[in-house]
Amino acid sequence: MDYFLPPHSKEAVAHSKLSEDWLDWDINNHSFDEFLVAHCASYHAFDRYLSGEDLCILPLSSSELERVLRRHAYDSIHNSISRSRQVLNTGGYSRTCHLAEQSIHSVLSTNDNATRLLAWHTPENVLPVPLEMNRTVSAIGV
Repeated sequence: MDYFLPPHSKEAVAHSKLSEDWLDWDINNHSFDEFLVAHCASYHAFDRYLSGEDLCILPLSSSELERVLRRHAYDSIHNSISRSRQVLNTGGYSRTCHLAEQSIHSVLSTNDNATRLLAWHTPENVLPVPLEMNRTVSAIGV
């Protein structure tokens, strides 16, 4: 995880802050902290992807990978909103999602991160197996 989001990154710092103060993170602010939630959501998205949690179909391209990470981030944002006791400002949900999307895109655009993440769950030494499909028609006589 440190390769993609080092401990000093905004995402890792937000994750650390929310993890430490999960029960009362929202009380100290006068309004919903969009930046904190967005960056933490981005961190959770990468963490969830790396763990393989809920990953049924592997992404085959960087655009598919980005969509998977965005969905994971949206889940995290929804969880934070549902736990927060602060009112979300007008447009706050869209801004929070946009900030998380920017963070994800930034990480994927850095070095070879997208390639490394795509290869993360790919089994080694797997040869493509030709698949034959035979069409058969079966009829049930009545």
